Amino acid sequence: MRIAVASWSRRKVGGAETYLDAVLPALLNAGHDLAYVSEVDAPSERAPIAIPAAIPVWCFADDGLQVLQRLREWRPDLIFSHALDDAALETALIAGRKGIFYSHNYYGACLTGTKTHSFPQAHPCSRRFGAGCLALFYPRRCGGLNPVFAWKLYLREKRYREVLRHYSLIVTASEHMRREYINQGIDPKYVRTISSVIAPASGSVALAEADAIALALRKFNVDRIRLLFLGRMVDLKGGAELLEALPQVALSLRRPVHLTFVGDGPARSAWTRRAASLHARFGQIAVDFAGWASPDDIAAVAAESHLLVMPSLWPEPFGRAGLEVGQWGVPSVAFATGGIPEWLLDGVNGHLASGDPATAHGLAEAIVRALSDRDHYARLCAKACARVKDYRVTSHVARLSKLFDEVAGS
Repeated sequence: MRIAVASWSRRKVGGAETYLDAVLPALLNAGHDLAYVSEVDAPSERAPIAIPAAIPVWCFADDGLQVLQRLREWRPDLIFSHALDDAALETALIAGRKGIFYSHNYYGACLTGTKTHSFPQAHPCSRRFGAGCLALFYPRRCGGLNPVFAWKLYLREKRYREVLRHYSLIVTASEHMRREYINQGIDPKYVRTISSVIAPASGSVALAEADAIALALRKFNVDRIRLLFLGRMVDLKGGAELLEALPQVALSLRRPVHLTFVGDGPARSAWTRRAASLHARFGQIAVDFAGWASPDDIAAVAAESHLLVMPSLWPEPFGRAGLEVGQWGVPSVAFATGGIPEWLLDGVNGHLASGDPATAHGLAEAIVRALSDRDHYARLCAKACARVKDYRVTSHVARLSKLFDEVAGS
């Protein structure tokens, strides 16, 4: 089957591009003919998606509307879209064609894409998108204080709702996101869930369960607890709440705590100041900021970490970082928001803290539960490895291929 895969960028900027980096070679191996269409080839400092040489690549930023002519000449059987930023380009891409939209975020469902009220505290939003969202934008601090900005966001998401109607199916990575689109008024028969994928560990072999247990027992006996945060540094990722939880963790476990932030973003400077203040007040707490890291570097940091902590205050559509780090026998602790509880099972491959409300105290208690008992911690590590097997690329592509046949044959 001839499938035109479309996404905003051809570089690994976020979850959508990381997903495509893993799935494109597998789709090709499954016998599909592919083309890749992107809006931009940016930002230049991010690594490109590993697109196999056999796949033609067309970029609107480089070739303009000639991309549409090339697409017509290529004659795809369907479009497999992961969202362009420009709704007009997306409409032109799907016009007159069959297609599947794989939603990695709250497209057409929220002004800001976060589904979160930020005032008086961060709290997931369950509203259906509409004009009423404009009235709440300021009092709930959904995305700033500028009414002109709010209006622009509203128009953008309204256009995206129109774009989604052109697709034969919407596919989501979690049942949480499927429920969200149904809540937005989309007929349930047009929304399917195929969980995301976790690519094999890069640069090192993912641990077997027995090896994960042996590593867990070794790590448990070290003097210092090592925690890992991985991702973009914005307020709704909960870095401030994680920092606030550290004194309680150190006191409860009676061990020093070392937290490593891997990633970057606008909240980094504020988190750095707070970390310095914490270290000055509590000498047993150390925090370092590693910036963005390669998969090999992440594997090395994970091998020395006891837990990945995902303190997201917003309802993550899926939250793949926990499964990615689970390949190296690292359990996760997170707030129970969005799609996270679908793969992070409390007491199995990590622990959950209440996300309603999400508090530093609740997060600290979940971290302590994971690390209070050696044998329990070892079981968490083993199950973290085992859980990844449920998200293999081959089974994911097999399910996708059935949907491709269904849509193309309809």
